[in-house]
Amino acid sequence: MPTETEKLTSARASDQDECDDIALPSRAAGSGALDRRVDTARDYARAAALDNTLKAYAKDWAHFARWCRMKGAEPLPPSPETVSVYLADLASGSGLSPSQSAARPLSVSTIDRRLSGLAWNYAQRGFTLDRKNRHIATVLAGIKRKHARPPVRKEAILADDILAMVATLPFDLRGLRDRAMLLLGYAGGLRRSEIVSLDVHKDDTPGSGGWIEIFDKGALLTLSAKTGWREVEIGRGSQEQTCPVHALEQWLIFAKIDFGPVFVGTSRDGKRATQTRLSDKHVARLIKRTVLDAGLRSELPEKERLALFSGHSLRAGLASSADVDERYVQKQLGHASAEMTRRYQRRRDRFRVNLTRAAGL
Repeated sequence: MPTETEKLTSARASDQDECDDIALPSRAAGSGALDRRVDTARDYARAAALDNTLKAYAKDWAHFARWCRMKGAEPLPPSPETVSVYLADLASGSGLSPSQSAARPLSVSTIDRRLSGLAWNYAQRGFTLDRKNRHIATVLAGIKRKHARPPVRKEAILADDILAMVATLPFDLRGLRDRAMLLLGYAGGLRRSEIVSLDVHKDDTPGSGGWIEIFDKGALLTLSAKTGWREVEIGRGSQEQTCPVHALEQWLIFAKIDFGPVFVGTSRDGKRATQTRLSDKHVARLIKRTVLDAGLRSELPEKERLALFSGHSLRAGLASSADVDERYVQKQLGHASAEMTRRYQRRRDRFRVNLTRAAGL
């Protein structure tokens, strides 16, 4: 029986095949120039979604295909009735798993994401999954009504917290790197994937998610985000030991990085930088480790403390701490709406506009 890794690899290969299926009609006369245009079209098809999104969609399809095999159903062509039963199983936790008698019920947001993944995968295979079909829509509406819960928000890492966290780091090569990642992520309100996807220059690597430019007054990050390219300005801090731009410069100088990924691994002895880009999981582990070392929320058991903080804690920290007009925070975080930005603000004055008094009461 194939392992989960093999299944995921197979699913991703299937998505790759869908992109490679782009070709000229048999009746079209080929030429060198036209063939090159086909290759260009394939490249654009592969770039239609962010890599992390594609990984998630591949996992969604692998899970659904396995579920279909276990239930004696066929994943292709799309069947709204089958998909609706699948969604119900996800919500109830009654879907059997190869390793256990019952699966854990999934949250509404995860189920909604799984459905989006299925729709995308069907589209790549030339089919259409109608999310408004009555079988799917009514089951999903029932799941949301019965199981919806307020979103679980991660704890914000505030200014004093981030200072305490970076103070736990040594001043060796790894410490310089991790200090730069934490300070840059906090000051830029960056996602963990955005931190590790940075290159030194534009187009240094095929997997680049952006690049950096360092000026006298700060650093400019150009990032490939969910809604397109955006720029993030990070000014220099009031003192060198906590300045994100200075920390970035120190890492680049001592690691001798002038090309390719900004944040890479180090050798076993910690004396030199490798050429391997770090994964976003390193950022998550770094945050949790320094939270413990700094003694944040020490009144709680370790397990609860670790559960409180994640990569989103950096973004929430900037949104909650920055004492500037809300629109500047919104731009820094790359949010399309102010309402989304407010979800990240943990210390917002919720009653600054009193409509009760404005209405004359």
